[in-house]
Amino acid sequence: MKFPYSIHIGAETVLLHGLFEAIGIFVAFRYYLLIRKKQGDNIPTMNRVWIIIGATLGAVLGARIIGTLEIVPEWYPHHLTWSYFWGNKTLVGGLLGGLAGVETMKKLIKEKHNSGDLFTYPLILGMIIGRIGCFTAGIYEETYGFPTNLPWGMNLGDGIMRHPVTLYEILFLILLWIALKQVQKKYILEQGALFKMFLVSYLVFRLLLDFIKPGWRYFFGLGTIQITCILGLLYYIRYLLKPRLLILQAKAYAR
Repeated sequence: MKFPYSIHIGAETVLLHGLFEAIGIFVAFRYYLLIRKKQGDNIPTMNRVWIIIGATLGAVLGARIIGTLEIVPEWYPHHLTWSYFWGNKTLVGGLLGGLAGVETMKKLIKEKHNSGDLFTYPLILGMIIGRIGCFTAGIYEETYGFPTNLPWGMNLGDGIMRHPVTLYEILFLILLWIALKQVQKKYILEQGALFKMFLVSYLVFRLLLDFIKPGWRYFFGLGTIQITCILGLLYYIRYLLKPRLLILQAKAYAR
């Protein structure tokens, strides 16, 4: 296998990483529109538009702020130039930045309803597609693991057998999707609970996964993304301590 994967369009060479990211965003948004049309929405359309704007702005900034802070010895010599800032991004930063953008926008427009549930499955789908793109980049994108002797270790472009952490993440997201669907079948959930379950689960997963990824560490073996995950989990600490707060009641037919 040769990394990074690319395709040729005329005289241009297009890396699959960026292409899959774009496809993931497009498909996720179309899926969101489909779910909203099918399930309805208790948030007025104009307010929903402002929420999406807040989510987008927050995600763009959050992804790049956390991405810039990820490797201190690397960004310091660049003096935080705009090109360096814009060229570094992380998914965890995007998710939590998007959350911050949504909550800020909801306060500005005085929207009281929880807004995350409709985004949950589209986000998971978009993340799966995006991570396929990350896998095609191999070691040329910061989503590869430590060397390993495990039988499923892969050569991601440098001749070393490594943990294919992007494939681990894809598998986790698929299993999380299935698990959330099962929870919805068995329980009537509080408004916003589905998104909280998704985000808390993903943050815990990334906190653990990044222990087998190379990168700059601050203290106790924790990198920037892991510290960000911990901060996100602290934001949802009451649901971690009392997960029953997310559940209204069991469905009568559930067994």
